[in-house]
Amino acid sequence: MSITLKTAMVLAAGLGTRMRPANNVKPKPLVEVRGRTLIDRVLDRLIDAEVTRVVVNIHYKAEMLRTHLAPRKDIAIDFSDETGLLLDTGGGVVKALPLLGNAPFLTHNSDSLWIEGMGRAIPRLAAAFDPDRMDALMLMASTVTATGYDGRGDFVMDEEGHLHRREGRPWSRECRSPR
Repeated sequence: MSITLKTAMVLAAGLGTRMRPANNVKPKPLVEVRGRTLIDRVLDRLIDAEVTRVVVNIHYKAEMLRTHLAPRKDIAIDFSDETGLLLDTGGGVVKALPLLGNAPFLTHNSDSLWIEGMGRAIPRLAAAFDPDRMDALMLMASTVTATGYDGRGDFVMDEEGHLHRREGRPWSRECRSPR
């Protein structure tokens, strides 16, 4: 059973310390790549996937993000304000749940960029999500083809499509990728 995902959470509250000095004067989501901000690229991709509403969590230089996003009328934007206390990824999503509603939603990092391969990734992910069989579905990129990333990654996949947290990384519960 495939469902239509119309709502997304965009994670934009982080301090972006790994991108310094590029974000000393602005939050990471407002860093530009080829003349367009990271967050605008994310919102464009979500709109292309037929998402109509996003919740953006904010903390670091929050007013700059609010001001930048205010003119956008092509997607409804709500803010989950974490200026009082920066939460981790899970905490940010939990805080935003009242704004996200009860239907399934996408979660997208504000600094994730990729070149589309065989078809558009977000609609393929949404089509693969089956709420009767799963609580969550994660889009992952191979470190071999990742641009601008030189780490080992957080997960490894075995021959059967099972994901395992890479040794030495927190959280070791197994995941199964859909086939």
